Amino acid sequence: MMTLTRFAGWPVIAGAGLAGLSAALHLDRPCVVLSPSALGEDAASMLAQGGLAAAIGNDDDVALHMRDTIEAGDGLCDRSAVEAIIGAGPSAISTLLDWGVAFTRKGESDLDLHLEAAHSRARIAHVSGDSSGAGIMQALIARVKASTRIVVLDGVTLDHIHAPEGRVRGVWLNTGQFIPTNHCILACGGAGALYAGATSPASNTGRGLAAAARAGARLADMEFVQFHPTALDVETGGGRSPLISEAVRGAGAVLVDETGARFTDELQPRDRVSRAIARHRLEGHSVFLDARSGRGMGGRGLKQAFSRQFPGIARSCAAYGIDPDRMTIPVRPAVHYHMGGVATDLHGRASLSGLWACGEVACTGLHGANRLASNSLLEAFVMGRAVAWDINNAARDRHSCQDPTRPERFSAASFGLRMDRGAGILREREGLSALTEYLTPLATRDDHALVGAMIARAALKRTESRGSHWRLDAPDETGDRPPSERFRFTLAEIGLEQAAPQERSLVDA
Repeated sequence: MMTLTRFAGWPVIAGAGLAGLSAALHLDRPCVVLSPSALGEDAASMLAQGGLAAAIGNDDDVALHMRDTIEAGDGLCDRSAVEAIIGAGPSAISTLLDWGVAFTRKGESDLDLHLEAAHSRARIAHVSGDSSGAGIMQALIARVKASTRIVVLDGVTLDHIHAPEGRVRGVWLNTGQFIPTNHCILACGGAGALYAGATSPASNTGRGLAAAARAGARLADMEFVQFHPTALDVETGGGRSPLISEAVRGAGAVLVDETGARFTDELQPRDRVSRAIARHRLEGHSVFLDARSGRGMGGRGLKQAFSRQFPGIARSCAAYGIDPDRMTIPVRPAVHYHMGGVATDLHGRASLSGLWACGEVACTGLHGANRLASNSLLEAFVMGRAVAWDINNAARDRHSCQDPTRPERFSAASFGLRMDRGAGILREREGLSALTEYLTPLATRDDHALVGAMIARAALKRTESRGSHWRLDAPDETGDRPPSERFRFTLAEIGLEQAAPQERSLVDA
């Protein structure tokens, strides 16, 4: 093994999406960014279509955005997180504009704002209609490449976190190398690719969650897996499912079945629309998104041609022989976002000293049981900044460069169809129990199995239906319900303590 002495003591950022690049750009010291592929590729942030939600419209305010977030979160949002992150929306937009993000404008001054489901106002700042993530990321990537204090290691991921006595002392990389550091920032995305046909990049398998859990960090809200209602329902050969943005329904598109009949309110929160589609499909129906202009569907319908309003999505559809200007679009729900993750405070600090997390791998409590559309890019940018500001005020410790003994590498098998069946959009005890029993013995040696087992065990523990976690064997309650408890745990607390790596010889790094 080789210690990378050049980087000793530098903050190490595992992940190169919006959260990771925001952290890197806001740091005031040299840092290392681990990017699993070439910078900008294979990051969920690049795929984001809708945009970044912020209360900047003339008819909007932060209180309204907070209310919408809390209502979508179905009684499980952390109000302090909602206040801090939603309140930072206007400043985030201002900074991104200063950094060169070309948000689409309406006229010469005001930004063009989209409406999305469960938002009471049009507040989604976007780039070219449906290329928002790529537009934001390209501006940040340019700044990263221009910086002399940010080192990007392409094709490198984090394997293990060395945290003797509950303090981070370094990280192991997939290259077999070790970086001694007291500052590890997880920004490596969610776990969507554990499921079959998800909208996530193939690299989003929860590797950061596994590393943090094995090191002893506390996780939270792992049972809450969000399904996007409208993934393109086509055969992808097992690859990522193309997404039809929430903004398409916000612009007037309607959901219909093979008879042309509408069967649900398209602008409900994502969890409700996804369940409505799943149930309609179980009853034998096919589901389509009618995004043709001028359809007059009860006052709904796009005002202009789909291909003009959403050119990127139109190109995705065209690759499968679908012309949204003339045809209805076949859709189905698909795993899209994980509300759970490494439990953090509003500085991004995890329960392990020296470990921070931001973006989808983290759980601040902002999203509760169901994320409000386009709040994820906002959270990624704001919390990446918060982590950097916290580290900027931290001590710059010296490090010895001796190598600790590295734990065994963990395998990563595919359990996608089992995850779909056991912990999918509609759940019940029998399926969750079977999934837990299958994955738990494998979790000691397999990172995918560990993350899947944590999701399944948390879902078994939550015996109610709430937000994106819907139990067919729990009452289908409606109306106002009291908030419930959030489930936070370490591996030892849920009976998976044997999944923690055993290091044979530790030296202080």
